[in-house]
Amino acid sequence: MEEFHNTAFPTISGDLMSDHFQFSDQDSLPKPDVEILTSSGLRIPAHTGILALASPVLENVIERPPKHRSSEKTIPILGVPCEAVSAFIQFLYSSRCSEEELEKYGIHLLALSHVYLVPQLKHRCSKAVGQRLTIDNVVDVLQLARLCDSPDLYLKCMRMLSSNFKAVEKTEGWKFMHENDPFLELEILQFIDEDESRKKRTRRHREEQRLYMELSEAMECLEHICTEGCTTVGPCDLEPSKKRDPCDKFSICEGLQLLIKHFAICKNRVNGKCTRCKRMWQLLRLHSSICDQTDSCRVPLCRQFKLKMQLEKKGVETLWRLLVKKVASARAMSSLSLPKRKREEPRETMHDHGIRNFRL
Repeated sequence: MEEFHNTAFPTISGDLMSDHFQFSDQDSLPKPDVEILTSSGLRIPAHTGILALASPVLENVIERPPKHRSSEKTIPILGVPCEAVSAFIQFLYSSRCSEEELEKYGIHLLALSHVYLVPQLKHRCSKAVGQRLTIDNVVDVLQLARLCDSPDLYLKCMRMLSSNFKAVEKTEGWKFMHENDPFLELEILQFIDEDESRKKRTRRHREEQRLYMELSEAMECLEHICTEGCTTVGPCDLEPSKKRDPCDKFSICEGLQLLIKHFAICKNRVNGKCTRCKRMWQLLRLHSSICDQTDSCRVPLCRQFKLKMQLEKKGVETLWRLLVKKVASARAMSSLSLPKRKREEPRETMHDHGIRNFRL
């Protein structure tokens, strides 16, 4: 700031105006025709043409007929520090604002840019204030974001409140807001509740996608076991090799082999009392629902399940159809992640073997 004159209403020296607005000829600098009056009594000389061009609100103020005839024009900008007003006027002249000014007076400049409709400064201030959010000031900044219609800053404050609610609840800003603005408190609590619901839906969706992907991989392992065989289980019409190496998805394939072994010897398989056998029946049925190679498929009961579903097509459960659709989609996405050469390998044509058993 320049040195003020020792008057009742100090005025910024004319040198400051040349810093605000660069002219090609210093001698041609026009005389300021308006003064900005701040809360401290500081008067900042300015040019009505510049102010009117930068702010439509100031343009209306300048063009408004004065109540009292006077050659001196004054525009009061009160309620904020004089340094913030000076930085605001400087931005109107130069479209520049230093990081130091944003750090010190970002909140005040945000309010001024909103009141006087200076969108470029408002955007910069919203971003700068959002980068300096703390637990202690987030409630105050949230209230300002509402008043200044700054949705990005408002959302950032709400997210910080939601993530640090216990800590924010202990601050003076929250206590003051709790006593004086119950509607904002309700708005915050509703946002936190909706945010938690969104997070739960996201977690549930991820869990469902993980399940569908696991089922898709289980279908691939089932076809692999029934076609080629794995470490201990293979198709009955092929002699097991002396040494089978684990496949790429052995963590899933091993569990499926254990389930197949149990399914082959379980005495409660028919009467439906065994939950592990029920799981195996569901896997076989699921494979049949998504299999597009029924005539050449070597998975046991694939054709039989397909025929049974065609006879009972009207009675197929909606949830089962949805499961089949989701697993088929997961399988398609999984195949797209494979190398192109591997996806284009032709499927080996096999003869119809009817119902088969596994070789254990």
